[in-house]
Amino acid sequence: MESITRSKKTYALEAVLKRLAAAAFWVVLWQLCAYAVGQELLVPTPLAVLRTLLALGREPAFWYAALQSLYRIFRGFVLGAVLGIGLAGLTAFLSPADYLIGPVIRMVRATPVVSFIILILLWVRTDTVPVFIAVLMVIPVVWENTVRGIRETDGNLLEMARVFRIGWFRTARDVYLPSVLPYIAGGCINAMGLAWKAGIAAEVLCLPKAAVGTQVYYSKIYLETPSLFAWTIVVIVLSLLLETLLTRLFGRMSRGRVGRRRGL
Repeated sequence: MESITRSKKTYALEAVLKRLAAAAFWVVLWQLCAYAVGQELLVPTPLAVLRTLLALGREPAFWYAALQSLYRIFRGFVLGAVLGIGLAGLTAFLSPADYLIGPVIRMVRATPVVSFIILILLWVRTDTVPVFIAVLMVIPVVWENTVRGIRETDGNLLEMARVFRIGWFRTARDVYLPSVLPYIAGGCINAMGLAWKAGIAAEVLCLPKAAVGTQVYYSKIYLETPSLFAWTIVVIVLSLLLETLLTRLFGRMSRGRVGRRRGL
């Protein structure tokens, strides 16, 4: 048992060291590129960006803008996920709904994000545009994954539920949910990254009062390249943080569902 624990710790340490080595490689490459260009306006050094990032972190407006962006985009993500799962249920169990909903969702997925941003900007306030954009980015991904999960549910388990006359609620909870949950998890994790990037792009175009995208736009307008890099790093870190939190959340939900099928 002790050897297994040690091997796990060794593996975890090796994984951390590999990630640190990879990060160090890209930072060194970044520094070399900045040295080769020789103009901070074009490519700032990692140290200059770090100083800017630390300076931003001491300002309350920085944290307020980050929290506002997180709130808007995460609100749109949750709403889009709920709508995507609901529409997937209709599509999977009702053929007319498949003919009506499917083409519309595929059209949304194929339409450029910029077109939606400009259209929605004409209809709603600027601070709600990122919410709508996040919803539109999330629905197609979650819908497609959920439909696939429902249609790939084990037919033997469904037949057994019918034979033993198990009600629809227990069938949904003990048969469909364990089967569909991994698909929903994968769809939500992928959709979170899309929603975050599209939401920031919407902020860059519609310029809410307090938003990460607004600060990215101003950094570009005023040619503050270190600030632009710093805010871009903030976008990347927040995106990775949200995806990690979602992965752990769905992981706990999946472990909590282990054994449900045996209870049929």
